[in-house]
Amino acid sequence: MKWEEVYKKKLVGIDEVLKLVQSNSTIVVGMTPMEPKIFLRNLHRVADRVENVTVFTCLNMESYPFYMKQEYSKSFQNASWYFGASNREAVKNNYGTVSYVPNNLHQAGTNLLDSRDVDIFVGVASPMDKNGFLTLSASVVYEKDVIEKARKIVLEVNPKAPRTHGDTHVHISEVDYLIEVDYDLPEAELVEPADVETKIAQYVSELIDDGSTIQIGIGGIPNAVAKLLHNKRDLGVHTEMFTESMIDLFEMGVITNKKKTLWKGKFVCTFAFGTKRLYNFVDDNPSVMFLRGRYVNDPYVVAQNEKMVSINTALMVDLTGNVCSEALGTQHYSGTGGQLDTHRGAVKSKGGKGIIALRSTAKNGTVSTIVPLLPLGSPVTVPRQELDYVVTEWGVAHVRGKTVRERTLELISIAHPDFRDMLMSEAKRMGLI
Repeated sequence: MKWEEVYKKKLVGIDEVLKLVQSNSTIVVGMTPMEPKIFLRNLHRVADRVENVTVFTCLNMESYPFYMKQEYSKSFQNASWYFGASNREAVKNNYGTVSYVPNNLHQAGTNLLDSRDVDIFVGVASPMDKNGFLTLSASVVYEKDVIEKARKIVLEVNPKAPRTHGDTHVHISEVDYLIEVDYDLPEAELVEPADVETKIAQYVSELIDDGSTIQIGIGGIPNAVAKLLHNKRDLGVHTEMFTESMIDLFEMGVITNKKKTLWKGKFVCTFAFGTKRLYNFVDDNPSVMFLRGRYVNDPYVVAQNEKMVSINTALMVDLTGNVCSEALGTQHYSGTGGQLDTHRGAVKSKGGKGIIALRSTAKNGTVSTIVPLLPLGSPVTVPRQELDYVVTEWGVAHVRGKTVRERTLELISIAHPDFRDMLMSEAKRMGLI
């Protein structure tokens, strides 16, 4: 079989793909670095002929027109597993086009497929090889699961998408339509840690032993943590998101993956998000395994890594240990993502640690992030019965197995000094101590 001929027969333009979109369709697209930009930028063009089209996305990198105007609310609904800035803007302006999908990352795709049929999957792929295989490149969080069930498969083939190893391969025979594109992948801004984040990171780094397997995210605190791990030895990586800091630690000889319980010698992730340097690093790199989110983030799988350490951030923690990382009351901000997945798995790991790290204040020091109660309507991202370590710039609270009284006192001790008296007074009023 000459796969190049099969490939050419499936090549179409965006107008041909848009014809697939019909009223009441369910569409799922690739996430974050693998957003099909040409499709999403043009989808609003069919608004006048369709209604009730649901488009599932995750952490949108751009402000796509189909959900950014109220006039499109009868035509499209953007169902988002994790809000980006444009989703927040659409909700704030009450366009009626965006709704959050509560989920744990490892169940996002399977829960979707249990709830409805998928009409169209649109993703991004690296160019085809001589054997007819493309790869889903930098994300297989839910994409592979959906591809196996969707009625129509469309891929935007991008020469700038890295060719990756693991469970990322899709054969040309499985694809219905191809669009050739050439755009840069979205890049994550590298955030230099502030002094307060460096203080938090110092406490976190002291909790990480040589030979640990780590999951760290992106942002000021995780970047600061990575910078302070230079004296560690033989760390491994089992993480939902592969980040730039992991390359730094690998090049320093800190990350070797030699002591891992699972996938010894391999980085394990379910998506990658960073700069061109990161995308170049994962390109055709057999040491980086991209595996499905339902496997990588399954707490049972995470827990099989001995000395597993999960490091996540939060918006606030209440005095009994409930963690909220995704909303401010009823105002939704981001999403659960894989926080509970990896935290739960780390806590169940032999010698493992689940760490929630956050600044002790927000809004320029005017409010405490350690709070008596979560604001009305706040979702609980990590429930108090599963909380392990909480770290601020004022220290470490280890609350696993502690009574409400004990954990309340520990959490007050790492709150900002300006708020400790208030927290103590509220704790007494509520009968916590």
